[in-house]
Amino acid sequence: MREGTSSPERRVLRRSEVEIKTGFKRAHIYKLMKAGTFPRPIRIGIRAVGWDSDEIDRWIVARLKERS
Repeated sequence: MREGTSSPERRVLRRSEVEIKTGFKRAHIYKLMKAGTFPRPIRIGIRAVGWDSDEIDRWIVARLKERS
C-alpha cells in the first residue's frame, strides 16, 4: 500500500464500483458532479468513463473528516 492512500493500488473504477464505495446511485453521483462537489470521471473509451480510485478514496476521507 502506498503512503497516503487507502487503496492498495491506483486504478480506474467503473460507475458500479463508485456506487458501491459511496453508497450513492447514478443520479446522485451526477448531481454532485454537476455541483462541483464530486470527482469528475475520465474517458476510458468511446462510450465508457471511469473514476480515479485515489480521487474517490480522498473524497470519501474528506467527507469523513467533515464529521469531526
